[in-house]
Amino acid sequence: MRSADILLKIMTIELKKFGTTLISRQTGKEAFLAFQAFTKDTKKNEKIEIDFDGVLTFSPSWGDEFLTPLLNLYGNRMVLKNTGNPSVKATIEMLQTITKKQFRTLN
Repeated sequence: MRSADILLKIMTIELKKFGTTLISRQTGKEAFLAFQAFTKDTKKNEKIEIDFDGVLTFSPSWGDEFLTPLLNLYGNRMVLKNTGNPSVKATIEMLQTITKKQFRTLN
């Protein structure tokens, strides 16, 4: 099989579907649990794209409950995009410091 024959699948998660103000640990945990139903059929070559477009406020507690488990599950297959919001940037930096793991980002 030629490399051109392999299709790269991307699952995009639009965080604004969970709200534009993502702040509480409880709602982050609930969002992750709800999202797990969609990820159980994820293929090994499928990329996971987390889109922050439209998110106004993003707290470390929400991010820790949602992003950290995804990073642990998908590692380098996961990429964050539209992370220019200062709240999003600060939270990602804090989570990287706490988890000692790096998030891949696209802007």
